[in-house]
Amino acid sequence: MNIHGLQKMTLLDFPGRVACTVFLGGCDLNCPFCHNAELIDGTAKPVMDETELLSFLEKRKGLLDGVAFTGGEPTLREDLSDLLRRIKAMGYPVKLDTNGMHPDRLKALIDEGLVDYVAMDVKNSPEKYAHTCGLASMDLTPVKTSVELLKTGAVDYEFRTTVVDELHTLKDFEAIAAWIAGAKRYFLQAFTDRDTVVYENFHAPTKECMETYAAAVRKTVQEVALRGI
Repeated sequence: MNIHGLQKMTLLDFPGRVACTVFLGGCDLNCPFCHNAELIDGTAKPVMDETELLSFLEKRKGLLDGVAFTGGEPTLREDLSDLLRRIKAMGYPVKLDTNGMHPDRLKALIDEGLVDYVAMDVKNSPEKYAHTCGLASMDLTPVKTSVELLKTGAVDYEFRTTVVDELHTLKDFEAIAAWIAGAKRYFLQAFTDRDTVVYENFHAPTKECMETYAAAVRKTVQEVALRGI
């Protein structure tokens, strides 16, 4: 498997752990605010292969206590489970970032015990989901299935939304609150502009707006917090 990026140490990507973050190329969405736009079409040059990654992890035993996989969309990689088995055999807990578009693959990873924490993006209210994902239309059934799967508590998890002033309103977060009602944990992440973002002229909401949105979701979700403000 080709690895398209590696952050050798992070205290932010895997809650409660000192981890590294592994970036995999390819995604089936085209979110215009994506920070990793060069990974969307899978054409970004790989920085290493899985043998090199495993060698790195072997050397970092005792320094790292977690491995986070992000993208792109990791569940698009059919050989992901094989790599995760080898990483789990080394004693590392694994965190997976996902857009929820492949619930069967997500369930298989959870059922086999290959992931210890899942962070799933909830892009927007169902009504505005396709637009927020950069698509003309989309079937939300897979995303809704993944939401329900995680809400069963089969694995520790969080839902999260990258909040963009031009794309999100209070009405959207009221709809999200109804959709994920009963969820364990939800984070609102303020959009941050970077050179790798595909489209320009997006902005983060004000702190006051973020707090208002969070208050709307707290009515139905156990733990709600803000990131990036």
